[in-house]
Parts: sequence; C-alpha cells; structure tokens
Amino acid sequence: MLGNFFGGLMIFLDRPFEIGDWIRSPDKEIEGTVENIGWRLTTIRTFDKRPLFVPNGIFSNISVENAQRMQNRRIKTQISIRYDDVFKLKNILSGIKEMLKNHPEIDQDKESYVNLINLGPSALEIQIYTFTKITKWVPYQEIQEDVLLKILDEIKKHGAELSYPTSTIHIAKDAK
Repeated sequence: MLGNFFGGLMIFLDRPFEIGDWIRSPDKEIEGTVENIGWRLTTIRTFDKRPLFVPNGIFSNISVENAQRMQNRRIKTQISIRYDDVFKLKNILSGIKEMLKNHPEIDQDKESYVNLINLGPSALEIQIYTFTKITKWVPYQEIQEDVLLKILDEIKKHGAELSYPTSTIHIAKDAK
C-alpha cells in the first residue's frame, strides 16, 4: 500500500504521463490511454475498451513508453525486387529517394534511407527507412499507405516487378 502511494507521488512529481496519453510498457502487458491517475491506482483504457487498473507502485519498477511525447513516427519497410530487374535497380532507388525528399509529410530534418540491403535467395532486398512529421496514429497510417503506394508506382514506372518467393525444382533424369 505504501509502495502504491509513493508510486503515485512519483507519477505526480516526474509526470511520465498525463491523462489522455497513450502509454505502453514493454515489461508488462500494459497499453492504452490513461484515464485517471490516483494516489493508489492509475486507470488505463485498453484498445479493446477494457479498463485496466494498475497499482502505482508498479510504475517504479517498469519502463513506460509515452506515444504522446514522440516527435516523429518511423516508416520502416522492406521490399523485394526480382533479379530480372537488377539493371533497373539504381533508377528505382533514386526514384524512391526523390519521392521521399519531396513528400510533404516526410520530415526532411531526419535521415531517410533507401538501400539495397541483401542479395536474397530469390530477390534483391531493399529497405526504406524514414520519418513522418506527425505522430497521430490514423494520419500516420494514411501517410505510410501513401508512401507505400508511391513506392509501388516507382517500381512500375521503371518496368520492374516485386519478387515473390520461388523455388526451383531440379528433376534428375532416370539413369538407365
């Protein structure tokens, strides 16, 4: 009981989160929106709308991520291009870099990377890594969708195609 009181005091003094913040703990199964901060308990509304009552003493022993205090959201994805399109790859990479550089919702103060990262068993693997200007979830999802669709347009523009996992089967001739 005393630990919960001091945990509540810690929350009020340190302010790791406030009412309305979306928080998550990688240490415990705690994720949702903070609804109430009391001296003994903090109430969090989970994403499936259940109330989660967390004794404040727990917060002194776990790490807490506060999504409301993020400065950007990251878009990180990998795409695979067919080996048949290897000679188109430089133009595709340049086109994607240029698209990110000119996208109004990509933060130009943060690094963006578009690189060939692996010569996979059946594809040329490209990683795209960039940051949006906004942090709100729904607009972020829309920006990410727009970026991904523009990447697909860039691939199509150069007459290339995405790669799909393939297997080659060698059938031995029957030795007679």
